Amino acid sequence: MKDTQTVEPPVDRRPVERLVRPFRVLVACEFSGTVRDAFAARGHDAWSCDLLDSEKPGQHLRCDARDVLGDGWDVMICHPPCTHLAVSGARWFKDKRAEQAEAMEFVRQLLAAPIERIALENPVSIISSRVRKPDQVIQPWQFGHGETKATCLWLKGLPKLVPTNIVEGREARVHKMPPSENRWRERSRTFAGIAAAMAEQWG
Repeated sequence: MKDTQTVEPPVDRRPVERLVRPFRVLVACEFSGTVRDAFAARGHDAWSCDLLDSEKPGQHLRCDARDVLGDGWDVMICHPPCTHLAVSGARWFKDKRAEQAEAMEFVRQLLAAPIERIALENPVSIISSRVRKPDQVIQPWQFGHGETKATCLWLKGLPKLVPTNIVEGREARVHKMPPSENRWRERSRTFAGIAAAMAEQWG
């Protein structure tokens, strides 16, 4: 029998060049610029979008987010208004069924957007029963802020966020805010630590 020998092809050990491009990121329903700026700081082409002007300078679209969902985004982080969705306002649900239906339709349109990676953020809300349960519930104290504010995340094409800085302190500052004209504005802001984690882990 003739001896045979298998000769392995030489291994090319030259560095592999990869094309890495920044993501086009849409942060829907954000006027604060917090999440937008976190992604922009990491080199991404990030845009916030809201019916209001941006509080800080930066790339911002003042329009209905639905008007730009098909504009070729790689990632969308969306914060639909929770006024008619959060279970904290359940005692008023019977009086605002039409508003709830409209808010839920907006949520469904955001989740169905032609974007590969989507994260939709809201407090504990009727989205859990009308669409599906959230993929994750996070707290500010997991990301460097000593406060409690349960935040639900519905994810598509994105991994769960990994806590970055678990700290002491469990103050419910957001829930204790007294009634005021701008209370909704302050309650809607994304914590900077959470925004940074989104940009680092999803960007």
